Amino acid sequence: MPVTIVKDDDDFKVRFGAAGPKTTICYFTAAWCGPCKQISPTYDALSNQYLNAVFLKIDVDICEGTCASYGVSSMPTFIVFKDGAQKESIKGADRVGLEALVKKYAEDSTAGSLVAGQSDLKSIFDKKQMECLNGSDDTPLDLFVEGNCNLVSDCDEQLIISFPFHQPVKVHSILIKGVGERSPKRVKVFINLPKTIDFDNAAGLEPTQLIEFDKSATEGQGQIVQTKYVKFQNVQNIQFFIEDNIGGGDVTELVQLAVFGTPLSSVNMSEFKRVAGKAGDAH
Repeated sequence: MPVTIVKDDDDFKVRFGAAGPKTTICYFTAAWCGPCKQISPTYDALSNQYLNAVFLKIDVDICEGTCASYGVSSMPTFIVFKDGAQKESIKGADRVGLEALVKKYAEDSTAGSLVAGQSDLKSIFDKKQMECLNGSDDTPLDLFVEGNCNLVSDCDEQLIISFPFHQPVKVHSILIKGVGERSPKRVKVFINLPKTIDFDNAAGLEPTQLIEFDKSATEGQGQIVQTKYVKFQNVQNIQFFIEDNIGGGDVTELVQLAVFGTPLSSVNMSEFKRVAGKAGDAH
C-alpha cells in the first residue's frame, strides 16, 4: 500500500509489528540525501503498484535506534522483510535494482487485473467504516467485499453502498455483476460526500456519474464501466445508489461490485462520519 512515513523508533516498532507476515519494504533515507531524492519517486510508484505490501519510509536522523539495529550506514538503503524476517537489501539509488527487489517478494496488484494497469482497490477500503443501507442481515457487506457471499437487498430493490478509502485514489473503472433479473439497472455514483447518503437525498441529488446496466451485467465476469476519469481524480470515498433492477422486482442481488484505479498518497480517512440511525431508516 502507499508509503507510510515513520515518526520515530517506537512508531517503527508498531508499524513493523502490524505488518505481520506481509512483505515490508523499509526505505532508509535522509532529508539532505541527494540520491534519496532521485529514487523516492520510484519507491512511491512501487507502493501504488504493490498494494499488498507495506512500504515504510524511515528518516535516519529521526530513527537512529532502528538504523543502528539493522546496520544502516549509507543512504538510501532498502531492506525487504517477509514473515517478519529480513530477506535482502540494496544500497544506492538503483531504480532497476529496487524494482527487481520489490517484484521478487511482493505481489503486483495490477497483474491479472480485469482492468489493464489498474488495481482492485478493495485492499484500501476502510472496512471499519464502509456501509450498506437496506442490505439483508444474512449478506453482510464485509463478507461480500471479500467474495464470500452475494449482497441482497432487504425491504425493497434499492441499496446504498459506501466505500471510504484509507487514502485518496484515482478511480478508473467500476465492475458490477448481478444475478439475472435481480441485477442492478440504474446506479448513481457519488464521491467525496461528508457522510453516507440516505435514500431521500440519493433520489434527488445529482450524481457524479449515472450508470445504466443491461443484461450483460448478469453474465460472465459482469460489466465494467469506465468512469468519467477527469471527475474521479481525487476520490476519498465512493458511494453507490442502486435505484432499481433489470427485472423490476423487489429484490436486488449482487455477485460483485469492484472499484479499479490507482492510490494517490497515504492519508488517514478516519474523519469520514457514519450516518446516524440504522440501515434503511431514511428509506
